[in-house]
Amino acid sequence: MQLVTEDNITELAEQRWATAKDPRTAQLMTALVRHLHDFAREVRLTEAEWMAAIRWLTATGQISDEKREEFILASDVLGLSMLIVQMNHRFDPAATPATVLGPFHIDGSPELGFGGDMSDDVPGTPLYLTGTVRSLDGAPVPGAVLDVWQADADGAYEAQLDVDEARLRAKYRAEADGSYCVRTITPKGYSIPMDGPVGDLIAQTEISHFRPAHVHFLVTADGFEPLITHLFEEGAEYLDSDVVFGTKQELVVRFEPREPGPTPGGGTSAVPWVEARFDFVLQPCAPH
Repeated sequence: MQLVTEDNITELAEQRWATAKDPRTAQLMTALVRHLHDFAREVRLTEAEWMAAIRWLTATGQISDEKREEFILASDVLGLSMLIVQMNHRFDPAATPATVLGPFHIDGSPELGFGGDMSDDVPGTPLYLTGTVRSLDGAPVPGAVLDVWQADADGAYEAQLDVDEARLRAKYRAEADGSYCVRTITPKGYSIPMDGPVGDLIAQTEISHFRPAHVHFLVTADGFEPLITHLFEEGAEYLDSDVVFGTKQELVVRFEPREPGPTPGGGTSAVPWVEARFDFVLQPCAPH
């Protein structure tokens, strides 16, 4: 019988997890064991600290449900989400860069027509997002689906509210020429949820818990890599300190104020409105 010591326990644990039937699982688990043990040794982790970490993980799971993904939020604020995005989406420099999905995306948003209003009378300044969806070679991508969602003027997403209908989210399809038109409201910068375990951890630091004003997009089309990204308002607060590390210069766009009158999509506005234009450039799928 081999006695377990502080010096050999990592090797023994790696050997055990290396027996996983799936080679990738074996690779992942042996590396996880090795790095966890190295971390514990580096910081000389105490029993009390490890128990506090277990309680934090337990609370993170307990507060999560079908509408709140606290573990995604934890991954986001640790920078892990953006690291994984950048490792797994090495797009051509000419393609629109990817960012994090975030914890508030909801599947099954209603489909709206060109210029359809996804704000549905939610208070705020009307915002029209226009542009095209195209490939790297400049060709339009007709029929591309733009799944769009955002927070309201108070920084709250539908997933955080007790509502029965879709709120500030919708799906749009690009026209034959690749053009799209989204009608919503101007986004505001907001704080991530601070009423849970992640907020408790952030509150112990000098880290800003705010995100700059943005709108989320998930753009999909046959033959192209899915694109998860944001559009950020030029000049918005917190662009340089986004708590989830999601800001990229290529995604910062100017919000142009407009006077009452005709709007994109063939409508009119009785109040001042805002227009932002952005062309999404999709990365073709790699050949198999």
